[in-house]
Amino acid sequence: MTGCFSLSEAIERTYKSGFKRSGLRPVTIDLKDGTVVNFWVSKTKPESKPKPNLLLIHGLGATAIWQWYDVARRLSRYFNLYIPDLVFFGGSSTTRPERSDIFQAQTLMRALEAQSVKKFSLVGLSYGGFVGYRMASMYADAVEKVVICCAAVCVEEKDMKAGVFKVSDLDEASKILVPESVKKLRELMGYIFYKPALARLVPTCLLHDFIEHALTRDNMEEKRELIKAIPKDRIISEIPKLKQPTLIIWGEHDQVFPLEMGKRLEKHVGDNGKLVIIKRTGHIFNFEKPKKFIKILKSFLLETSKPQIPVSNV
Repeated sequence: MTGCFSLSEAIERTYKSGFKRSGLRPVTIDLKDGTVVNFWVSKTKPESKPKPNLLLIHGLGATAIWQWYDVARRLSRYFNLYIPDLVFFGGSSTTRPERSDIFQAQTLMRALEAQSVKKFSLVGLSYGGFVGYRMASMYADAVEKVVICCAAVCVEEKDMKAGVFKVSDLDEASKILVPESVKKLRELMGYIFYKPALARLVPTCLLHDFIEHALTRDNMEEKRELIKAIPKDRIISEIPKLKQPTLIIWGEHDQVFPLEMGKRLEKHVGDNGKLVIIKRTGHIFNFEKPKKFIKILKSFLLETSKPQIPVSNV
């Protein structure tokens, strides 16, 4: 309802203030082909000691600021952060017809190059993990370390029909993952949380407010097209293997992308990859156990010699 207080808007204002206190500023990159990408980037001081660059790629749902708030404010002292809204999220948009993770990867790389970023590590969360994996394989000379979080990169088209996922119909899955009703949002919450019963306790008015102001009703069909494009013609043997040190992080009870997908990815990456499982979490372990998640990220990304990949699950 217009003119009414929005809790989601209030939270987002708090997040934006927190980003600014962490030394981040918003920038808009126009790629001159009908594509515009919004970023939050670290302010750099000429006299300060250089810091490594880190790209944080969000998943489906709300914009980047919602998904990376805790991580950004805890890692901003160690890295120059680049936090984009993917195309069709936030203010990022395109008039081009492409909907693939390859297009998203190319777009982010062009936007980083426009900011003179030549070397960086990346963390990709859920759908952002698909994009991050593509970036690491396509731009191996630029990407130094890779963290893939709960992204079923090794999914195959046949998996949808084989009953690997809780929802086997891709059209229905896209409607749940990009909800436009409180009913669908509650259904989504039932899949992404370790303790889904908590979803039933959230008042309907707050969920409606979250859809309107955080998820927004913008570009819903385009976002669903992104989801449908993921498994299309996908075969594991054709997925490139990464050369960079790669950390794979998964929630023990993930119901969106089951843990078996994480194990499959670890096997595919081979010696360069290691899977870490965060116990008693679901698909959104970045919210359920943020301190644990950040500790794992720091131990991997801040190692200056040969990256130390955690060897035990937590």
